[in-house]
Amino acid sequence: MTEAFLVGGVRTPTGRYAGALSSVRPDDLAGLVVREAVERSGVDPEAIDEVILGCVNQSGEDNRNVARMASLLAGLPVSVPGLTVNRLCASGLSAILLASQMIKSGAADVVVAGGVESMSRAPWVMAKPEKAFGRPGELADTSLGWRFTNPRFREQEKTTFSMPETAEEVSRLEGISREDADAFAVASHRRALAAVAAGRFADEILPVETKAGLFEIDEGPRPGTSLDALAGLRSVVRPGGVVTAGNSSSLNDGASAIVVASERAVRRFSMVPRARVVDGASAGVAPEVMGLGPVPATEKVLARVGWDVGSLGAVELNEAFATQALACIRRLGLDEGTVNNDGGAIALGHALGSSGARITVTMLGRMEREGADRGLATMCVGVGQGTAMLLERV
Repeated sequence: MTEAFLVGGVRTPTGRYAGALSSVRPDDLAGLVVREAVERSGVDPEAIDEVILGCVNQSGEDNRNVARMASLLAGLPVSVPGLTVNRLCASGLSAILLASQMIKSGAADVVVAGGVESMSRAPWVMAKPEKAFGRPGELADTSLGWRFTNPRFREQEKTTFSMPETAEEVSRLEGISREDADAFAVASHRRALAAVAAGRFADEILPVETKAGLFEIDEGPRPGTSLDALAGLRSVVRPGGVVTAGNSSSLNDGASAIVVASERAVRRFSMVPRARVVDGASAGVAPEVMGLGPVPATEKVLARVGWDVGSLGAVELNEAFATQALACIRRLGLDEGTVNNDGGAIALGHALGSSGARITVTMLGRMEREGADRGLATMCVGVGQGTAMLLERV
């Protein structure tokens, strides 16, 4: 079977909600990273078989197949097709896995994969009236969460839990305390700030020109984050609860992309592969504990490949919430010294459609710096799923 290799990789800095990237359209963000990923790889644009991008909201400027829009905006040949995929938070990771499967099956030699999200620019949407000339229907913010919910789901209370409610449910099941969650969040910020100070993100970040000037570093990491500061925050689910804004990921903007290529294409264009995609898997869990999704997904792919968690030198586990990240680390028996050493989404941000590709690009840098031969990138997914991908450095 043909191997699938990851070449290059780039991301924008991650912007806060209504922050530095809020003036930039998501299709433009996607176009920037697609063009840069192609340029960094050295591949001939005419040889690209597909552009696959993850995107979650797709209700505004990212509608109508943002991958195709990004391909055109990047200046790729009009002959290069585009496909947008949506597995909510794991969309960017699923895009890379889908690209790798195309390569391995022989259906493609070069695919640009990644993801994009602008939660700042996600629009409000309104349902059409059910009757002609009727009053407007339900109004919903498309930035995050359920909208136009099926009445059958409303009858199942836990199915339609908000994301914070799912994180609170995981904390209850796993016995995770507020102190545990806050300590995890402080560590995420500390690691991210150290990575920024050491310049560890410099090679993976593409600065973005905005109306306010050049945006070059992630907006999320906060130097003042401390246990005392987080302890003063109100629980967002219930009085005395565990989940707060401080130990959760935020609403963000960003884009990321990487070239996935066959061995034949690597040789033809003298590209420098960074890792091979070993395998990937997705799995479902109950919607109310969606944060546990990485556990069965990781177990599935490890079993299929014949690896164990002890062989993983680098792990990127998206931190949707501290409670879910801690629960996954504990259930999988991960070595905490291998997980999110440069910070995670609690500090760096979670631009939904981009995040899976973002953690992949970040993990490649970690594997190279830390001498890790094997890596795991894994995400929890709203409505109860998880996705995991195994990489091997080359």
